[in-house]
Amino acid sequence: MSAPDAADATGLARAVLTRLLDAGVEHLVLCPGSRSAPLAFAAYDAERAGRLRLHTRTDERTAAFLALGLAKGSHRPVPVLCTSGTAAANLHPAVLEAAHAGVPLVALTADRPAALRGTGANQTTLQVGMYADAAPTVDVAAPEDLADLTIARDAPTHLNVQLAEPLVPDALGWVPEPSHPERPDEQASHREVLGLGPRTVVVAGDDAGPAGRRLAERAGWPLLAEPSSGSRTGDHAIRAYRLLLATDLGARVQRVVVLGHPTLSRPVTRLLARDDVEVVSVRARGRWPRRPHPVAVEVGPEVTLVADPDDPAWLGEWRGRDAEVVRRLDALVDTEAATHGLGPHAVAREVSRALRPGDQLVVGASNPVRDLDLVGRAHPVGERRKVLANRGLAGIDGTVSTAVGVALSRPDAHTYALIGDVTFLHDAGALVLGPGEPRPDLTVVVVNDDGGSIFAGLEQGAPEYAAAFERLFGTPHGTDLAALCAASRTPHWRVESLPELQQALASPNGGIEVVEARVPRSDRRALDARIRALAD
Repeated sequence: MSAPDAADATGLARAVLTRLLDAGVEHLVLCPGSRSAPLAFAAYDAERAGRLRLHTRTDERTAAFLALGLAKGSHRPVPVLCTSGTAAANLHPAVLEAAHAGVPLVALTADRPAALRGTGANQTTLQVGMYADAAPTVDVAAPEDLADLTIARDAPTHLNVQLAEPLVPDALGWVPEPSHPERPDEQASHREVLGLGPRTVVVAGDDAGPAGRRLAERAGWPLLAEPSSGSRTGDHAIRAYRLLLATDLGARVQRVVVLGHPTLSRPVTRLLARDDVEVVSVRARGRWPRRPHPVAVEVGPEVTLVADPDDPAWLGEWRGRDAEVVRRLDALVDTEAATHGLGPHAVAREVSRALRPGDQLVVGASNPVRDLDLVGRAHPVGERRKVLANRGLAGIDGTVSTAVGVALSRPDAHTYALIGDVTFLHDAGALVLGPGEPRPDLTVVVVNDDGGSIFAGLEQGAPEYAAAFERLFGTPHGTDLAALCAASRTPHWRVESLPELQQALASPNGGIEVVEARVPRSDRRALDARIRALAD
């Protein structure tokens, strides 16, 4: 690989930007830095020429999750540009999430020339291979190193660009040549017919898409769809499926068709691991597409599964039991809200109800996505209420930034985010936007129970560990979220009753605003137990 000539940094940066534009890039997120300056100037010129939209952030981790959200929302590759050293390391959490979820994030890192590696040069480390197999590195020292580059549409890419001084162009005003964006290769699709007979349910995990709903409707099977599956529409979706799987109804399942990446519930995990259940799996996108349980039949994502209409009695039984449990669940949620002013499930339910056709919702990990799974209704088919989540690794970091990116990818839509307080604190820096940056139309609903209530319902929350629970898992923080929002001039509402929450959700003011819903945490374990008992 040839070393770059000192005069070539600007030309190399422009070649990289041209290649990204050819790959269909429409957004680019950058963080300030000196070594990355040639790439930053090239991106600036590309924006002035109307070829892309530039987003600037001061924190690399926030920037990377912003790019992740833009990529999830637009279904196009989005680069995040940073300088060398620890700046590049701060992209790693978003790269991992993108790798496991199959999102086309591009880590665009500036580097010193290769000759300076291993010499103790300032801000220089080994960036080649920094993200391991999550995003293998293309080390770019000259334009010809881009000749065989492929920007994947379902995986991260790492471009590490060696840039030598001088790091500034002679002048601004470069205009990228018009290009013809690449289109992903169309895969030949074929149909595979599933035989009738075994009592079958369709499990649609994260990013399953509408295929799960179509199969369930065609065959007349119950649809067990997670909120971010893209399948949870229509009248085959069973809302209380997590509770029903623990009953005799769940015990009678003989076959499961799995699409997407189901990660939310142990009842589904146990169902898929049963020896007496046949699992038909459509390979998911992402770094590890294999299922963590035995699979009887596996097909690729290009295969369309179909089935003739099955015995309607099976679906009818699921629907009848679901309606009964849902009535009890809604009554319990109303009682909790009346007792405490608000409860976590009431907040999730109201956010689901607030979504209008065309709106988007980004839901955070831990309790919010599980609460929404229980209380979120299935909307009519075709109304384009998109629900997204970072379920590749299901982390809580970067969720606000992801929501900002999703909102910016669809400026014509209103976007909500439903997250917990610890998730919000992890990424409060996402509220810091420069004066020239576009403001997304985003309402962030923070369910604030002052700590990590997710652990209350797990093994760690058992009474015998109560003495250590708060210090090790509950982790109350006592943060004044209103003051935190005020620091970035972000509008903040604090609501403690159902009418206040409904009013806040019904009247968004535009831009980013935070709705803090205060809920109790002391009885979360008991509440979860009461909910599980509703299907008995």
